[in-house]
Amino acid sequence: MKKVLIFVTNHGTLGDTDEANGTFSPELTHALDVLLKADVYYDLVSVKGGKAPLYGTDIEDDEVNARILANDEFQKRINNTLVASKVNVDDYDAIFYPGGFGLLSDLATDQTVAMLSARHYENGGILAAVCHGPAGLLPITLSDGQKLLENTVVTGFTREEEVDYGTIDKIPFLLEESLTRAAKQYRKGQPWAELVVEDNRVITGQNPASAHAVAAALVKQLV
Repeated sequence: MKKVLIFVTNHGTLGDTDEANGTFSPELTHALDVLLKADVYYDLVSVKGGKAPLYGTDIEDDEVNARILANDEFQKRINNTLVASKVNVDDYDAIFYPGGFGLLSDLATDQTVAMLSARHYENGGILAAVCHGPAGLLPITLSDGQKLLENTVVTGFTREEEVDYGTIDKIPFLLEESLTRAAKQYRKGQPWAELVVEDNRVITGQNPASAHAVAAALVKQLV
């Protein structure tokens, strides 16, 4: 059975504000729906371990989100995430970063997680991320000292989408700008439309609408 390590954030607010945040639930649940239907096993991992904050859990007319959230096994895992420093990354076939604003405040700079992802990638593993998830790729430095993104084409949440969502003045940093500076190339499509970019073993999606397609691309590379 294939196994995917999913990094989720411990940061429960939108930047330094008091607005509740964390991992954006539909980006996690829609990806999990694809993985589970493909018989892919998963673990939820965070920097500190323990309960991981979610938001977007009450979105109406999202059957997939509601169904996964109601699953007892999922609730057990999201409330008891594994500690990143204690995980053996060699046990996994892929790593996935779901989005949400929370990770801009921890996974975007955490060196323990970055080193795990670097090891995984250099050993032939797959890295996938969606929406703000590609922020987790920013600190990944390979063994030759080069940043992962220097030779990688990616996408991620756009400035236009931040403006539409009303978060442009609240986020710790603008992801589009950071990816444009760090990556070989940053691509974006229409706001809120599905876009997935695959560059070798790095898969990125632009926004929440891309979560299903990112997971589908990941499964395709796993088989």
